[in-house]
Amino acid sequence: MIVELRRYTLRQGRRDELIDLFDREFVETQEELGMAVLGQFRDLDRPDQFVWLRGFTDMPSRHAGLTAFYSGPAWKQHGPAANATMLDSDDVLLLRELVAVPVFDRGTADPEAVLHATIWYWTGPFPDPTEHADDTLAVLRTEYAENTFPGLPIREGEHALVWLTRSPLRTEVPEQVVKTEHFRLSPTHRSTLH
Repeated sequence: MIVELRRYTLRQGRRDELIDLFDREFVETQEELGMAVLGQFRDLDRPDQFVWLRGFTDMPSRHAGLTAFYSGPAWKQHGPAANATMLDSDDVLLLRELVAVPVFDRGTADPEAVLHATIWYWTGPFPDPTEHADDTLAVLRTEYAENTFPGLPIREGEHALVWLTRSPLRTEVPEQVVKTEHFRLSPTHRSTLH
């Protein structure tokens, strides 16, 4: 599966407004078009960050789904209100699953749950990891396909490996890693990843 890891910087104090709108208007309306809303999160260390994961079967279905959604009625009606909460929505990694993102029942997320996302940036393309941390939920790596939906930019020229775990990642960092990011995520009530 192709997965977008999307991190939005929001206007101060407006994160819950976007989450309420997103969870109410943008989950089923995307899934009806063949996209998977895999998880929505508050970044616990950055109060104005909203993080979410969206999945696609492949790149052609990504193009078709995004075209249908962003020209469709849900986005036309509610997109302006969503955009009004945002300062930046272009921090996006396009990824491919190595260990699939698990899907749990929507609406059952524990409000106290914390997931950990760790991103390793490499100097160049890297081998897929053969070992995973004990509490690994998912592992994803950069998808190098061309972005066929330029209306939604993605970060390019980076080589990233993303770990989603239940506790901080305790795996040895390879020497080829030039930068590491870590963030703690609290799932929204309607997130299927929790």
